[in-house]
Amino acid sequence: MRLYIFILFLILIKISNSQTSLETYYNKTFDPQIETVLLNSISESADPVPLISLGSAQQLQLEFDVLKTTNDFFQYTFEHCNAEWQPSNMSKNEYLNGNYTNNISSFSFSTNTYQKYVNYKCAFPNNDVSFTRSGNYVIKVFKDFSEEEPVLIRRFMIIDQKVTITAMVNSATDVKFRFSKQEIDFNVDYKNFSIPNPFNDVKVSITQNNNLGDAITNLKPNFVNNGQLVYNYETGNLFNGGNEFRQFDIRSLRFFSYNVADKFVDSMKNAVLKTDEIRAHLAYFNQADYNGKRSIQNKDGSNTLPDEDYALVHFSLKANNEIHPKGVYIFGELTDWQIKEKFKMDYYPDKKLYYKKVKLKQSYYNYEYVTIDDETNTPETIFTEGNHYETENDYDIYIYHKNQQYGYDELIGYSHFNSSTNKK
Repeated sequence: MRLYIFILFLILIKISNSQTSLETYYNKTFDPQIETVLLNSISESADPVPLISLGSAQQLQLEFDVLKTTNDFFQYTFEHCNAEWQPSNMSKNEYLNGNYTNNISSFSFSTNTYQKYVNYKCAFPNNDVSFTRSGNYVIKVFKDFSEEEPVLIRRFMIIDQKVTITAMVNSATDVKFRFSKQEIDFNVDYKNFSIPNPFNDVKVSITQNNNLGDAITNLKPNFVNNGQLVYNYETGNLFNGGNEFRQFDIRSLRFFSYNVADKFVDSMKNAVLKTDEIRAHLAYFNQADYNGKRSIQNKDGSNTLPDEDYALVHFSLKANNEIHPKGVYIFGELTDWQIKEKFKMDYYPDKKLYYKKVKLKQSYYNYEYVTIDDETNTPETIFTEGNHYETENDYDIYIYHKNQQYGYDELIGYSHFNSSTNKK
C-alpha cells in the first residue's frame, strides 16, 4: 500500500511539473540585428490588433528589418496556443492546412539610407498555409530550418465570432481608485451559441491599448442570466488610467517635425527630442495621441521601396533626483510594450537629467516613461506620468471557450472600444 501511494505521489509530481513547465509565448526578438518588427492586418482601415476572422480572405503581414547588407534565408511556422498563450495540446495537422514550414521569399534592400538593412515581409494565410481552428497563435521565424532556434516570435489571433459583447468604461467604483483607474464592465450574449458550463469553460482577456502583456484574465461571470454572462466587478477589472502619451515625429529627417529640438548627421542621422518633464504631479490635460502606437513612414522619400532610414533618437527627462531605484524606462509599442534594458535611461545627477540614445526607424511615435512596480514587477506610471480616470484609452475584450470535442481554447468573441465613447 505504501509503495502504491509513493508511486501515485511521483506521478502527481510529474504531472504538476509538466503543467507548470509549459512555455508561455511572448513577443520576442532573439537576434540583436533584427529591428522594427510589425505584425498587422494588411487592410489599411483595420484595427492594429493582429486579429483576422477564421475562413475569411483577411491576411496578416509580418515585416521586420535585419541590419546588415546581405540577405538571409528565413522560414516560418505557426503554433496554436491556449488562452494563456501556452502551447495547446493539438498537433499541427489539427489546426493548419498546407505546409507546416514555409520560406519568407519577399525581401528588399534599403535604398538611400545611412543605416543599411534588408526588409522582409510575409503575408498569411496564403496559398501555402491556412488555419482550420480559431484561437491564439504565434508565428515563429527561424533560419536554416532550425525551428528550435527562432529569431523572433509574434502573437496573433484567429476569431470565429459566436457571441456579442457590450462593454462600458467607468471610473472605478472603489472610491480609493475613483480618480486614477478605469473600470471595464461588460456583458457577453451567447444566445446563439451553446455554452453548457460558462463558469468553467469560458475565459476572458481584456487589454488596454493593444498591450497583450498587461491583460486582465480569468475573470468569472458574476451572473449568468437568460443567455448572458455578466461581468460587473468593483475590483479585478481595473486598469490604471495612465496619461495621454508623449509623442514625436521623425517621418521627416530633413525638416522641422513635432517635439524634435535638433537634427544632425555624423555616422548616421540623429534626432534630439525636446527635454521632457515629469507629469505625475500635474492635473490631467486632454490632447490627441495614438495610444502608444507608431506609424512607420518616410515623408522624405518615395515610400515605394524600403527607404525609411534609422536615426539615433536622444531622449531626456528632467528629474531633480533619481525617481526610482529600479530605474526609468522608455515604454510603448516601440518597446513591444515590454521593459527592455536597451530602453533603460541613465541618470546624470550633475545635470539633474535622465538620458538615453536609441536607434529607431523613421516613424511617428508615441511613448511614455515608466518605472517598475516593486510588488508586481510590472510597468507603472505613478511617479512619471500620473494616472487619470479621464485618459482616453483603447480597450479590447477577447472571449475564449473550451472546445469540448477537441479540448482547445477557441476564440468566439472579440470587441474593440474606446474609453471616450463607451463611458456610462
